[in-house]
Amino acid sequence: MAETELVVQVGIIAAYLLIALAIGVFAYRLTGRSAEDYYLASRSLGTFVLLFTTFATLLSAFTFFGGPNLAYGSGPEWILVMGLMDGILFAILWYAVGYRQWLIGRFEGYVTLGEMLGDRFGSKRLRALIAGISLFWLFPYVMLQQMGAGEAIVGLTDGAIPYWVGAAAITLFMIVYVVLAGLRGVAWTDTIQGVFMLGIVWVAVGWVLSSAGGLGAVSSSLAGTNPEFLALGGGVYSPQWMIAQAVTIAFGVTMFPQINQRFFVAKDARVLKRSFALWPVLVVLLFVPAFLLGTWAAGLGIAVPEGANVIPVLLNAYTPAWFAALVVAGAMAAMMSSSDSMLLSGSSYLTRDLYRPFVNPAASGEREAWIARLGVAAFAVGTFVVSLFRPGSLITVGSTAFGGYAQLALPVIVALYWPRTTRQGMIAGVAGSQLFYLAHVFVPATTIGGVTVLGSTYLTWDVALYGMLLSLVLTVGGSLLTTADTDERSEAFAMTARAD
Repeated sequence: MAETELVVQVGIIAAYLLIALAIGVFAYRLTGRSAEDYYLASRSLGTFVLLFTTFATLLSAFTFFGGPNLAYGSGPEWILVMGLMDGILFAILWYAVGYRQWLIGRFEGYVTLGEMLGDRFGSKRLRALIAGISLFWLFPYVMLQQMGAGEAIVGLTDGAIPYWVGAAAITLFMIVYVVLAGLRGVAWTDTIQGVFMLGIVWVAVGWVLSSAGGLGAVSSSLAGTNPEFLALGGGVYSPQWMIAQAVTIAFGVTMFPQINQRFFVAKDARVLKRSFALWPVLVVLLFVPAFLLGTWAAGLGIAVPEGANVIPVLLNAYTPAWFAALVVAGAMAAMMSSSDSMLLSGSSYLTRDLYRPFVNPAASGEREAWIARLGVAAFAVGTFVVSLFRPGSLITVGSTAFGGYAQLALPVIVALYWPRTTRQGMIAGVAGSQLFYLAHVFVPATTIGGVTVLGSTYLTWDVALYGMLLSLVLTVGGSLLTTADTDERSEAFAMTARAD
């Protein structure tokens, strides 16, 4: 790569990230010092900002780089999983979980999921359990963004800039941004970056098609090199795998701290309802072109260097260097949007659900803020160090985290809708399914009497689905076998008189 092109690309990426940082600094000047304003923007977001901040928060390395990489290697059916199945399924869950959670949060003033459940069931242990699980699975997903940024830089610069530089750059920016901005700044930059990425990916599609000779030429090339990509199914895309991915991703996203907290922030019920109604449209508009670019790259004979992502390499081959850098800058900023949202939510779980209840109940707001900032820095540095070892592909790391969060979803839904749920049932459902899933993730599979134990699948279905089923059985069964204690507040989730 020519030195001039390299300078232009690095300059564009740096300028884009600095603009995003400047927006965060400006938002800091307008952010109040209360926890509700810092973490939830005073529950004041309108439809456009709520929709796009949720959208951009999910524009992670998993979707923008991991998805095209999978389409490049295995075919375009990933569009069906993420673009259609998850687009619709998450919108349904946004209504089923998000609307009810918004109603509860508005009346009770909750900031975190752990705070809400801990108060409902009168249990600091449950509150800490929810926070600890959420922070545990947040670790690999923050690391995913650092891995994506490092791989994007390698692919864009043909390896002239090493992997660790990109990972370190996004780590530094996410720490500075979260310390300054709060949710108000995060939401503003999320909105700008979401709109930008939605537009730029369609420009990229048009540019690649034009440079490659049009859709007919690209399709013919794909038919010649990868004819299996033009037929549904085959390879990794078994019905069981696709359904499992769609279910665990949609339910897992619902429990992501950075997404779940957004269920609290809508200005009114109309904002929330319009947002989840528009969600499937927005998802299709981004994921379809992004995953098609990965698919077309296979047909066009794009060779992706080891440790790189397909999108930057494809754009380098078919668009000018400045445009490829602009797309990667936008993608890195979107990953930063995901990361800063994760770290902001993670800091609220750390301070409100762990530090204040168990360490220093009388902590001042200023001291709590400093604990949150130190926690963010330590967490981000830790994920950066582990990301240097690159423990799996973007899809593998992301899917593991989604599966972990998905184990929380059914117990939470049961608690939201079934007044008979008890503290013991919730703890059994949450802890039991997590232990089951953790054993299958971290303990090597073994064969006993010809039967695989602790494998990744049983009867061809992903183990995460069995963990979700176990969480439901333990929550409902445990609740039926126990009685509620006097300090449990089933009336806190009674919504009949609260709905607009």
